[in-house]
Amino acid sequence: MEYTTLGRTGMRVSVAGLGCGGHSRLGTATGKSEAESIAVVRTALDLGVNLIDTAEVYGTEAIVGKAIEGVRRDRVILATKKLPPSADHTDPVGELRRGLEQSLRRLRTDYVDIYFLHGVSPKQYHYAYETFVPALQRMRDEGKIRAVGITEAFTRDPQHRMLQQALEATCWDVMMVGFSLLNPSARARVFPQTIKQRIGVLGMFAVRRALSQPAALSVLLADLRANNKIASDACGGDDPLGFLTANGKAATIPEAAYRFCRYEPGIHTVLSGTGNVGHLRENIASILKPPLVQTDWRRLEQIFGNVDSVSGD
Repeated sequence: MEYTTLGRTGMRVSVAGLGCGGHSRLGTATGKSEAESIAVVRTALDLGVNLIDTAEVYGTEAIVGKAIEGVRRDRVILATKKLPPSADHTDPVGELRRGLEQSLRRLRTDYVDIYFLHGVSPKQYHYAYETFVPALQRMRDEGKIRAVGITEAFTRDPQHRMLQQALEATCWDVMMVGFSLLNPSARARVFPQTIKQRIGVLGMFAVRRALSQPAALSVLLADLRANNKIASDACGGDDPLGFLTANGKAATIPEAAYRFCRYEPGIHTVLSGTGNVGHLRENIASILKPPLVQTDWRRLEQIFGNVDSVSGD
């Protein structure tokens, strides 16, 4: 495993992180047993992964808590998240604090390393910033969290409109950012400022349906062509991204997609989620492989460099 410093937090994190949400949710969404889900977390730790990202809404915090029981706490960087309580809640700040306390109990710990406001929309941002940042900073002062974070709702906000608002503030220690070879728009719209402010970045959506299921990729590419988001003659045929795997350059399209994200300046950790131990090993191995060859990177930039309308989910 390779490690890097997560921006101004100073935390040393693995370049591959374990995501406990997504379509799998450690296998809980696909019929796996609790024991199998715990095995995924423990295998990740055995492979050197030290950043584990979960959330209240994922329903996987308790699994993570059981999986890390007995592991020295400073060996694991725990991140969890809560959706911002709505403005019509009788006590939104109190609900945020209760949510953290409940997460701590499920995770079997007395602090989390990163606590995110989860999936904040562009319309929510001003309310979330004004209402919850002081509370998050108090919880940090109390030692219940080490870093304050925010995540975007990338499927609904693939242009990063919320994060562009958030980057006007200086309070966010860590951001979770959607980025993939299909939509690299964060390269221009987010990362210059996160680098300047030394904000830690967890990259999400490196591989979702479109980059793991050929039929979904074909549908997405057809839509991009129809809407003039990519050239009309781009990525046709039965193997539209086959140039990435030609001559053994990458074993699979998902491998190429992970490598594309891993070496993007501004991303510290690439998240990968699965409920299958073998799949986890493959994903981590992909993240640790060398960068794509420059000719392929430039070709992807030529095809998708202006795409900001899809998440690939």
